[in-house]
Amino acid sequence: MPPPKRVEQTDAIFEQLSEVNPQADKAPDTLRLSLDAKATVNVGPFSRKGRSRTKTKAADHDFKPETTLTPFGIFAPEHDDLTLYMARSKVTSDFIVDRLRDWWELNKIRFPEVTRLVLNLDNGPENHSRRTQFLKRMVGFAREYRIDIELAYYPPYHSKYNPIERCWGILELHWNGSLLDSVEAVLGYAETMTWKGGHPEVVLVEAEYSKGVRLGRAEMEALESEVTRLPTLEKWFVSIPGRSKKGRAS
Repeated sequence: MPPPKRVEQTDAIFEQLSEVNPQADKAPDTLRLSLDAKATVNVGPFSRKGRSRTKTKAADHDFKPETTLTPFGIFAPEHDDLTLYMARSKVTSDFIVDRLRDWWELNKIRFPEVTRLVLNLDNGPENHSRRTQFLKRMVGFAREYRIDIELAYYPPYHSKYNPIERCWGILELHWNGSLLDSVEAVLGYAETMTWKGGHPEVVLVEAEYSKGVRLGRAEMEALESEVTRLPTLEKWFVSIPGRSKKGRAS
């Protein structure tokens, strides 16, 4: 039997998101970011749907790609700011937090008043709130930068509502029908897509990441003691303190 397309808490999750997101957007000390990965791109002379912009003929059969790239995005909805990271490696818990760290290092000077980040996420296997390595890295990030973090997840099978998904739709339309036959081609098309009149920052990530990194029970219990989960929606809304001893659920 296939899994249900709607979890019992779906309506409650959306109701909470309808409060958390606008509050974050209005608060001068809070920045909301939307994070997610897109489907992996096979790099090679493959035929793609749509009308090609090139005169190069695509292959008429499938074969092993030269390499693959997985787009991962960080999007600030209230600022129409989009950064795309093209990953050669798997998008793991460590990859996700490393990209958030990279983004904040480059952008924190733009937001000197921000002391709290609200992160819109999908509850995927590498970034759900019970993923031990993900939670460990997020707690470490909050401590390092002394910034409070609120994880605010969209329910399963409703990822289209996560703001970053709108950007993926534009990217797919932009390179639809094009031959992404080299890493340079993938990066070039990504750099020339337009979102609200601007182009995204595009970064190629060469680092390799290993999947399956997990913590022991004792270490996880210690981490859980430092975060606050929203009652009845514990998986979906998690507060991680960076400036105080205990977090605070929305």
